[in-house]
Amino acid sequence: MSVAIVCASHTPLMYRGPASNETEQRVRTAFERLGAFVKAFQPDYVIQFAPDHFNGFFYDLMPSFCVGAGAVSLGDWGGGTGPLDVPEQTALALVDHVRADDFDVAVSYRMPVDHGFVQMWEAVLGDFRSVPILPIFVNAAAPPIPTYRRARQLGESVGRFATKSGKRVLFAASGGLSHDPPLPSIRDAPPEVRERLINGRNPSSEAKQAREKRVLEAAVLAEAGNGPCKPLNPKWDEEVMKILRSGQIWRADALDTDQVRETAGRGANEVLAWVSAFAALGAGGHFTMEQEFYEAIPGWITGMAMMAARQADTSH
Repeated sequence: MSVAIVCASHTPLMYRGPASNETEQRVRTAFERLGAFVKAFQPDYVIQFAPDHFNGFFYDLMPSFCVGAGAVSLGDWGGGTGPLDVPEQTALALVDHVRADDFDVAVSYRMPVDHGFVQMWEAVLGDFRSVPILPIFVNAAAPPIPTYRRARQLGESVGRFATKSGKRVLFAASGGLSHDPPLPSIRDAPPEVRERLINGRNPSSEAKQAREKRVLEAAVLAEAGNGPCKPLNPKWDEEVMKILRSGQIWRADALDTDQVRETAGRGANEVLAWVSAFAALGAGGHFTMEQEFYEAIPGWITGMAMMAARQADTSH
């Protein structure tokens, strides 16, 4: 058995929002390094924790966590479409394992996933079909969302499953860090927006274009230091990365989802996925950080981060 981890921020504005050529090249280089790490590790499969952005999951039925026994990419923001290579029997075995640990996760045999899952693989490997992926959805955008303690505990359970599997398992997370995208709240949304948050599946091309236009306009304003998005919070981002690299993932329990939203933006609770993934890695013991990248990119409305770590092979 051997386990490792890769985590990366995602943003629909990557290479589309305003940023210098030098910034874009630094991001591309960092993703290339992650790709080399993944290829060298040669995982049997990936267990990925990631959120959704009201593209696949809606308020008509919003789970805290959902394990995909099958999944299909929606292709938002120009990403690839089609099925992921999901190891179905392994996913179902994982569900049984976490149930025994008192986690009643939802299950989907056709989980719709957006750029929150697939963008990092398109950036790291060129195609999300390049590696088998067992996806675990973490609700980070639709309150009430799970606590950081619960996300950690689920990750630890998943980690115990992986360490007993005898396989080379790569944990992954995508999301965050600090970012405040123009995401509406159902509590004060007008009727048409409320309906989209409850059941916005299969939007028209016009609706998708209008949504992208709003985000791109917000990116231009953010690059200029103007609202409506909160400024990025590099100090908070570094504090989160410090907790993750420390191996003391339980320290993340102190994070409060409402305070995170206020301090680091409406999208910052996507860090829940990172906490789950690092908790899964830490369940097997100590690990060594091998790669890190961070750059606050206002025009992408994202504190752009990447991390990779590895544990020693304990099969001998």
